[in-house]
Amino acid sequence: MNGILITNNPAAEKKYFGSMKTIYLENTDYIHILYSVRDKIHEGHKLLTHPLSGSVKPNQTPYKSIVISEEKGQLDFDSLKIIEDSITIAKKLLDEKPTREYSQKILDDFQLIDLDLITGGIESMRQF
Repeated sequence: MNGILITNNPAAEKKYFGSMKTIYLENTDYIHILYSVRDKIHEGHKLLTHPLSGSVKPNQTPYKSIVISEEKGQLDFDSLKIIEDSITIAKKLLDEKPTREYSQKILDDFQLIDLDLITGGIESMRQF
Protein backbone atom coordinates (compact mmCIF):
# COMPACT_ATOMS: atom_id res chain seq x y z
CA MET A 1 0.00 0.00 0.00
CA ASN A 2 1.35 3.41 -0.95
CA GLY A 3 1.19 6.26 1.48
CA ILE A 4 1.46 10.01 1.76
CA LEU A 5 3.74 11.43 4.43
CA ILE A 6 2.40 14.53 6.16
CA THR A 7 5.09 16.19 8.25
CA ASN A 8 6.50 19.38 9.66
CA ASN A 9 9.85 17.70 10.28
CA PRO A 10 12.55 18.89 7.85
CA ALA A 11 14.58 15.70 8.44
CA ALA A 12 11.63 13.48 7.44
CA GLU A 13 10.86 15.65 4.43
CA LYS A 14 14.49 15.46 3.32
CA LYS A 15 14.68 11.67 3.74
CA TYR A 16 11.40 10.80 2.01
CA PHE A 17 11.07 13.53 -0.62
CA GLY A 18 11.24 11.76 -3.97
CA SER A 19 10.69 8.25 -2.59
CA MET A 20 7.10 8.76 -1.45
CA LYS A 21 4.47 11.44 -1.77
CA THR A 22 5.18 14.05 0.87
CA ILE A 23 3.22 17.01 2.16
CA TYR A 24 5.74 19.17 4.01
CA LEU A 25 4.06 21.76 6.21
CA GLU A 26 7.00 23.95 7.15
CA ASN A 27 6.52 26.21 10.18
CA THR A 28 3.41 24.28 11.23
CA ASP A 29 3.01 23.09 14.81
CA TYR A 30 2.11 19.61 16.03
CA ILE A 31 -1.63 20.22 16.44
CA HIS A 32 -1.94 21.62 12.91
CA ILE A 33 -0.34 18.46 11.51
CA LEU A 34 -3.16 16.56 13.22
CA TYR A 35 -5.74 18.95 11.75
CA SER A 36 -4.23 18.51 8.27
CA VAL A 37 -4.42 14.73 8.61
CA ARG A 38 -8.03 14.99 9.81
CA ASP A 39 -8.87 17.05 6.70
CA LYS A 40 -7.34 14.33 4.49
CA ILE A 41 -9.32 11.63 6.32
CA HIS A 42 -12.51 13.57 5.57
CA GLU A 43 -11.46 13.45 1.90
CA GLY A 44 -11.37 9.62 2.07
CA HIS A 45 -7.77 8.82 3.07
CA LYS A 46 -7.01 6.32 5.85
CA LEU A 47 -4.45 6.47 8.63
CA LEU A 48 -1.51 4.14 8.06
CA THR A 49 0.52 5.22 11.10
CA HIS A 50 -0.83 6.22 14.49
CA PRO A 51 -0.91 9.98 15.20
CA LEU A 52 0.36 9.53 18.76
CA SER A 53 3.09 6.97 18.11
CA GLY A 54 6.08 6.93 20.43
CA SER A 55 6.47 8.10 23.99
CA VAL A 56 7.12 11.77 23.22
CA LYS A 57 4.01 13.75 24.15
CA PRO A 58 2.53 16.41 21.85
CA ASN A 59 3.55 19.18 24.27
CA GLN A 60 7.15 17.95 24.40
CA THR A 61 8.04 18.12 20.71
CA PRO A 62 7.15 20.46 17.88
CA TYR A 63 7.53 17.72 15.21
CA LYS A 64 5.08 15.15 13.94
CA SER A 65 5.03 12.88 10.90
CA ILE A 66 2.04 10.74 9.93
CA VAL A 67 1.40 8.50 6.93
CA ILE A 68 -2.01 8.25 5.31
CA SER A 69 -3.21 6.18 2.38
CA GLU A 70 -2.58 7.53 -1.07
CA GLU A 71 -5.86 6.05 -2.25
CA LYS A 72 -9.14 7.70 -1.35
CA GLY A 73 -12.38 5.86 -0.65
CA GLN A 74 -15.34 6.18 1.62
CA LEU A 75 -14.86 8.00 4.92
CA ASP A 76 -13.02 5.59 7.23
CA PHE A 77 -14.69 5.99 10.62
CA ASP A 78 -11.89 4.13 12.46
CA SER A 79 -9.31 6.60 11.11
CA LEU A 80 -11.60 9.50 11.94
CA LYS A 81 -12.09 8.33 15.53
CA ILE A 82 -8.35 7.84 16.03
CA ILE A 83 -7.45 11.29 14.68
CA GLU A 84 -10.25 13.02 16.61
CA ASP A 85 -9.19 11.28 19.84
CA SER A 86 -5.56 12.21 19.11
CA ILE A 87 -6.52 15.86 18.61
CA THR A 88 -8.44 15.86 21.90
CA ILE A 89 -5.46 14.40 23.78
CA ALA A 90 -2.97 16.75 22.11
CA LYS A 91 -5.11 19.82 22.84
CA LYS A 92 -5.48 18.80 26.49
CA LEU A 93 -1.74 18.34 26.90
CA LEU A 94 -0.91 21.57 25.06
CA ASP A 95 -3.44 23.52 27.15
CA GLU A 96 -1.92 22.15 30.35
CA LYS A 97 1.66 22.81 29.32
CA PRO A 98 2.47 24.39 25.94
CA THR A 99 5.53 23.28 23.98
CA ARG A 100 8.44 25.40 25.09
CA GLU A 101 11.16 27.02 23.02
CA TYR A 102 14.16 24.76 22.44
CA SER A 103 17.73 25.30 21.26
CA GLN A 104 18.58 24.14 17.73
CA LYS A 105 20.48 21.15 19.14
CA ILE A 106 17.41 19.94 21.02
CA LEU A 107 15.21 20.61 17.96
CA ASP A 108 17.62 18.48 15.92
CA ASP A 109 17.24 15.70 18.49
CA PHE A 110 13.43 15.89 18.28
CA GLN A 111 13.66 15.76 14.47
CA LEU A 112 15.72 12.58 14.76
CA ILE A 113 13.27 10.99 17.21
CA ASP A 114 10.31 11.76 14.93
CA LEU A 115 12.26 10.51 11.90
CA ASP A 116 13.08 7.24 13.66
CA LEU A 117 9.43 6.75 14.65
CA ILE A 118 8.06 7.39 11.17
CA THR A 119 10.79 5.31 9.52
CA GLY A 120 9.82 2.37 11.74
CA GLY A 121 6.17 2.90 10.85
CA ILE A 122 6.91 3.07 7.13
CA GLU A 123 9.08 -0.05 7.24
CA SER A 124 6.35 -1.96 9.13
CA MET A 125 3.73 -0.73 6.68
CA ARG A 126 5.78 -1.91 3.69
CA GLN A 127 6.06 -5.45 5.11
CA PHE A 128 2.32 -5.96 4.68
